[in-house]
Amino acid sequence: MEKYEINYLRQLESEAIHIIREVVANFKNPVMLYSIGKDSSCLLRLAQKAFYPGKIPFPLMQIDTGYIFKEMYEFREKINKNNNLKIIVYKNEDPVALSMKANQAHSEEYIYHKKTKPLLESIKKYEFDAAIGGSRREEEKSRAKERIFSPRTKEGVWNPKDQRPELWHLYNTRIKEKESMRIFPLSDWTEIDIWRYIKLEKIEVVPLYFAKKRKVIKRKNIYLRLDEYVSPKKNEEVLEINCRYRTLGCSPSTGAVPSTATTVDEIIEELIEAKDSERQNRAIDQNSDSAMEDKKKEGYF
Repeated sequence: MEKYEINYLRQLESEAIHIIREVVANFKNPVMLYSIGKDSSCLLRLAQKAFYPGKIPFPLMQIDTGYIFKEMYEFREKINKNNNLKIIVYKNEDPVALSMKANQAHSEEYIYHKKTKPLLESIKKYEFDAAIGGSRREEEKSRAKERIFSPRTKEGVWNPKDQRPELWHLYNTRIKEKESMRIFPLSDWTEIDIWRYIKLEKIEVVPLYFAKKRKVIKRKNIYLRLDEYVSPKKNEEVLEINCRYRTLGCSPSTGAVPSTATTVDEIIEELIEAKDSERQNRAIDQNSDSAMEDKKKEGYF
């Protein structure tokens, strides 16, 4: 890796560590949201560095829909065991959420009951006043509107017009009683930055990020892997292709991309040439032009 790339990554690392320490210094009861993906893996490493040799002074929390890839569950347990973490796994157990099937994973109702509602409930239940997340501005246009410290109302609602200035890396962390803050230490990172940092720090990630032959079907122009949640319908052809995932989420709504990249170096090379959005294969982003922004206004992370 070139020296200027390492220096640049170390600057991003320093900024993120500073932000994480600011959260601990200014909030009574923070939590780090852990999606098990590559961004969460980087965020976890940054939190470990921020407080080394001490332990991370806040819990991690995963909002579990029950339909994520089995490799993600296995990875979560491995990381938890090897790092002595406190991970809260929270599910929406109400009858509406429990009745939802895998084939609804692309719907607005599913996102609300499986992701947004349990997130808001869990923050209220544990009285968290700050939630650190791995979102990046580069990922999606509504995320680009958010500042690093992004306030939420008592109801957990995000107002895109209520953005505070963050000049010279000075952050306004004040909130009123019952309000909360979302914080994004990776806001300034790109997808390639994430992978270069994974290489630099030798961070372990879910194997699904690396290409291998997988059996898939093409549904709504997205390659879905066959597993316990996804099976072919009549007239759907089963293909076996070399592919990998650029983002991870629920198996029935997250598509793979054709790829031959089996190492971190090959992924970086692939991304340098990539012209499509990182989230092009996430069905939940494609319901409308403002799909993500609408969800965030309801409380989605």
